[in-house]
This record gives sequence, C-alpha cells and structure tokens, in this order.
Amino acid sequence: MAQTVLHQAATRDKSDHGWLKSFHTFSFGMHYNPERINFGALRVLNDDWVSGGKGFGEHPHDNMEIISIPLEGSLQHEDSMENVAVIESGEIQVMSAGTGIYHKEFNKDKDQPVQFLQIWLFPNQRNVTPRYQQLRYDSSMKTNQFSQILSPNKDDDGVWIYQDAWFNIGKFDKTTQTDYQFKNKGDGLYVFVLKGEVKVEGQTLTERDGFGIWETENVRIEAAAGSQILLMEVPMNF
Repeated sequence: MAQTVLHQAATRDKSDHGWLKSFHTFSFGMHYNPERINFGALRVLNDDWVSGGKGFGEHPHDNMEIISIPLEGSLQHEDSMENVAVIESGEIQVMSAGTGIYHKEFNKDKDQPVQFLQIWLFPNQRNVTPRYQQLRYDSSMKTNQFSQILSPNKDDDGVWIYQDAWFNIGKFDKTTQTDYQFKNKGDGLYVFVLKGEVKVEGQTLTERDGFGIWETENVRIEAAAGSQILLMEVPMNF
C-alpha cells in the first residue's frame, strides 16, 4: 500500500530578512523539525524571494547536489570555478559541490525581485570534482505534458547530477491526467505545485503544497487548467 506525506504551503517555516523571504519545506538553518528533515535523497526545498540588487554573499558547499530553478526574474551566479552566469525563468542550474566549492548568487535586476527554487539532494558519490551546468528547458516543453529537466544520465534530456533522481516539470492549460511511472523500484515521488491545483491519487493540492508518495509502482496525477507542477523522483534509501 502506498505511503504518503502532505506538506501544505502554510505549514512551511519562513525566514524573512527583508531583502530575502524564504519558505522552507524541510528543516533549514535555524528552522528544525525532526519530522521534516528530508524526503529520501531530497534534503532542501526552499522557495526564495530576493529583492532587487540583493543576494547571497560568497559561501561554501560540499558533497551536495544543488539545483536552482528561477520562476521569475534573473539570478546571477559566480563561483570558485570561475563560472559567471545569469539564470532566468525557464532555465535550470546544477552544481555538484563535491570536494568543495564557493559561490555567490544575487538578483541581477535592480528594480524587480527574483523568485527561485533552491533544491539540495544528497549525492550518490562523495568527494567528486565540483562541476557546474546550466540549461534552458522551456523552449522544448510541450503544454499539457511533463518534460524531463534533470536525470542521472549525461545523455538524457535536462541537466545531470550525481544521484539517481529525475525531475519533470509541466504546464497545463486544460485538465490533464497522467500516470507517472517510477524509473527505479523503491523510489519516491515528491510533487510540488508551482501554480494552480492538482490531484495526486485523490489528494488535492494547491499552490506551493508538497506531497510525497512511495511504496507504489505508479502515481495518478490530475492537473487542472492553469497549473504548473514540478515532479521529483528520488531514492528513498541511499
């Protein structure tokens, strides 16, 4: 029988630093909840809002797969590998922190906020050589179906990471039903609603709700018109 967990948007912890407003689906920084440490290999899911011209100063990471997905605005990235890039809505960025990396990121625009998801996954290999990858995905997306934007395979659609995980994103302008098939037995699927409304195995979710499901072979997803949804398949045991 399928196991599930519901994380409604209103139950997320919030950090408000004025220039930064961040909602934490899982424990992060000073916000600790022993029942919300992670969902399998999915460790962090932060919904960040950064005001114009502001951002995060240089800071270190190691042995973590760090994914950024801008939803509105432009995010500038600089790191110790000498990467300098601007990430915009419709793009995805990944850093494999591995043996260690320093980076900083800030709002490229002075006059409007940037809104983005910051997602961390535990890697399946430690102390790898740090790497950076950025990709635009929205130009190849088709409405009313899910498009893969991340996988463990270098030759697959989307960016790749050091973990057996698959991310898909979908935009829907009409009610659409999908049966999601797991890539690997024993994985879990975490559904995060970016906009609109969706039903997952009969559970209704609205904007910024999260829902995890595992111990099942497929998941029925019914997306309402006007919805946008992120699917994250991750190992539950790693």
